Amino acid sequence: MRLILLGAPGAGKGTQAQYITEKYDIPQISTGDMLRAAVKAGTPLGVEAKKVMDAGGLVSDDIILGLIKERLQQPDCANGFLFDGFPRTIPQAEALKEQGVDLDYVVEVDVEDEEIIKRMSGRRVHPASGRTYHVVFNPPKVEGKDDVTGEDLIQREDDNAETVRKRLEVYHSQTKPLVEFYSKWAESGQPGAPKYVRIPGVGSVTDIRDQIFKALGD
Repeated sequence: MRLILLGAPGAGKGTQAQYITEKYDIPQISTGDMLRAAVKAGTPLGVEAKKVMDAGGLVSDDIILGLIKERLQQPDCANGFLFDGFPRTIPQAEALKEQGVDLDYVVEVDVEDEEIIKRMSGRRVHPASGRTYHVVFNPPKVEGKDDVTGEDLIQREDDNAETVRKRLEVYHSQTKPLVEFYSKWAESGQPGAPKYVRIPGVGSVTDIRDQIFKALGD
């Protein structure tokens, strides 16, 4: 099973990625993890990437695609892979296509912006333990306090409504065009085109999981 998981930040991709990778025994490949591993291992591409990152630059698509090529040759990709957070842009998607990386499915977890803002801005965290709550969906017993220690809960800056809106703006301008790219390619019926599946990301986590598995042919 070779697939890409698309969706806005806060759409619940991380949880669903875990279910998919466990079911199909495939690795979840994120560019961040790949970069860190390559830098740590001191591979030629890792050394190149480290130079760019140390200078405060953005790692080029060529380096990222080189890392992906190397990663897909590793034994744990024998059953397939799940791309998480890649591709982010149309040029990356086109380069992946030109490289001949086969894909079976592109799955989009679709959630409205306002729902995402409600989900993310309602999160509260107990910093010491990492326990998380939600003011609507999973409130603490005492407002603003951790259930176990009674200590104050905080809202992370990433979960601030304004920050979430900015992240969604970036998603819509850079990544959302991938929805059109892959859905059009799927409709074209060209040899090698992946199937495109849109799953509404609302409802219980297990309902969404079951819908994804059904769409993937189970």
